[in-house]
Amino acid sequence: MIPESLIEFFAAYQDMLWMLTVAIDLMITLFMYRVFGKMGLYSIVILNIMLSNLQGPKLTIIFGLETSLGLILYSGIYFATDLLSERYGKREGTRAVVLGFATSVIMVLMMSLSLLFLPSKPFAEEIHNAIMTLFDFTPLFVFGSLFVYLTSQSFDVWIFHYLKRKTKGRHLWLRNNVSTIVSQAIDTLLYAFIVWAPIVGIEMAIKLSLAKYLFKVIIALLDTPFIYWARSWDVSKRDWNETRPVSYDGYHWEDELSQTTPVANPTADSTTETQPETTTPTIVSPLTDKQRSSQG
Repeated sequence: MIPESLIEFFAAYQDMLWMLTVAIDLMITLFMYRVFGKMGLYSIVILNIMLSNLQGPKLTIIFGLETSLGLILYSGIYFATDLLSERYGKREGTRAVVLGFATSVIMVLMMSLSLLFLPSKPFAEEIHNAIMTLFDFTPLFVFGSLFVYLTSQSFDVWIFHYLKRKTKGRHLWLRNNVSTIVSQAIDTLLYAFIVWAPIVGIEMAIKLSLAKYLFKVIIALLDTPFIYWARSWDVSKRDWNETRPVSYDGYHWEDELSQTTPVANPTADSTTETQPETTTPTIVSPLTDKQRSSQG
């Protein structure tokens, strides 16, 4: 799929590849938000948590430090939830976190069930072994990772809005960076002691965690200009479920089932039909971004 020349080039420039991947992840998040509104951000949270779980066990060397490949996409979740929280309020940020948690649970459950099926042929056996390498998690790894994710992400949403209230909506750069950096510290510490330490030992776990946290802080600082940029966009037309809400005041579904009754017209050869009066749903004016922000 990838040209051999490109593989050789990035094999020699791994640091450049890492920075390019960070930029691509940010651009994808902005694209999804620009095109699909808050639904696009929901998708990013779900997509990134699933992909980071797949990439997490892969370790690589970036800027001379050993770190997990999955931290790029995992850090992108904080950017998405902060943008959701800023534009749509605490409820939507929390909902995105819970959606990511539920998706992770479902993925682990369904992939674990798939491993119970026996492969049919030698080729299928190779695929089965590859899937087992990725998804044959220990209970500690599964439940530890889920606990760490839910704890750190929920704290991120809470402290983001705590700082927003304290600063009266000013200083987006402050709440974006402080909420992410502090919650990432909680995430890193919990993951090191709950998940990594029993597997690789406490010394190696701390070493990996320090490197991971450094990269997480770098990504958090890099995404600050992008959240300012995205906040200025008017995506009200992309939020389909809020752009044209329907009011059913005075509407009765029985009216749709009423049959027309033919009435004889003595002055004409043909008959005319009288249509029953029905009340149709009315369309409420769409909420503007300013109104939505004041509600959030």
